[in-house]
Amino acid sequence: MLSSLVVGSSTVSAMLILYLMLAMASLGAAYKTRAAAHSQLRLQINAWWLIFPLVSLGLLFYPAGPALLALLICVLALRELTRYCRSSRGLFLFRCTATLALAAVLSWQQPKLALLLLPWMTLAQFAYFLWRRQTDQLLLLLFFSTCCGLSFIVQLMHLPLTEETRIAWLFYLFALTALNDIGQFIAGKTLGKHTIAARISPNKTWQGLCGGMLVSMLASVMLGSYLHLAGLPQLLFLALLMSLGGFAGDMLFSAAKRFLGIKDFSSLIPGHGGILDRVDSLVVTAPLLYFAMYFSHQG
Repeated sequence: MLSSLVVGSSTVSAMLILYLMLAMASLGAAYKTRAAAHSQLRLQINAWWLIFPLVSLGLLFYPAGPALLALLICVLALRELTRYCRSSRGLFLFRCTATLALAAVLSWQQPKLALLLLPWMTLAQFAYFLWRRQTDQLLLLLFFSTCCGLSFIVQLMHLPLTEETRIAWLFYLFALTALNDIGQFIAGKTLGKHTIAARISPNKTWQGLCGGMLVSMLASVMLGSYLHLAGLPQLLFLALLMSLGGFAGDMLFSAAKRFLGIKDFSSLIPGHGGILDRVDSLVVTAPLLYFAMYFSHQG
């Protein structure tokens, strides 16, 4: 059943405002880049017209919607990673499919067990990759990390909150992660001069990071206050935490791409690369938001 019966009017209004902002950005980019129909900025904005509706549908079909959205992302991620497999693709697909099935079942039916098992599986795979330094082990690590990180989208739905509040927090997660990425991209392109780790990602600058943090703080305060999610200190803390976490996720996946010798995981999303190029931040921000909320409720 559509969650329009559950989604609060504030969350729906926030969604509409986000679409309005996206429309204004599209008009602005079209005016600024009329001579360059395929400019990076226009491609980036056009891609969000594909991404935001999927997120909106996921929230409207709560509780199955967010879980199916996370599952879809993992399946698309597996499709991308399989392209770079150097050994038996059958064995790689079996391992990844078994991991995805385990993550899906545990996150939905046994969330506490999932909290214990999935992070340890990811850490064990990370240690194994450091030991072997093989491409296929890195691909498994990336898939394990993606499954583990996105499982926290489902974990958020198990928190002791009303359904309306859970949906509002999920919208906050997706919106803030996206706006942080956009803020970092625009600030980096317009003001970026000092790179942070040129060998890993030469386009990541201190100016871009600061720009993303400022956008995240502004968006967190406005969105969190409008949706009545938390007080000002907590919203500012969450903004900084998620902005830094999103940046860390981006850098980790960029380091993986450097190891693989690729620029993007695929060309699935014009202007954005592959699905993993888009959700690298979400893989980190989802667990960070979950644990921040979990410990705040424990206190």
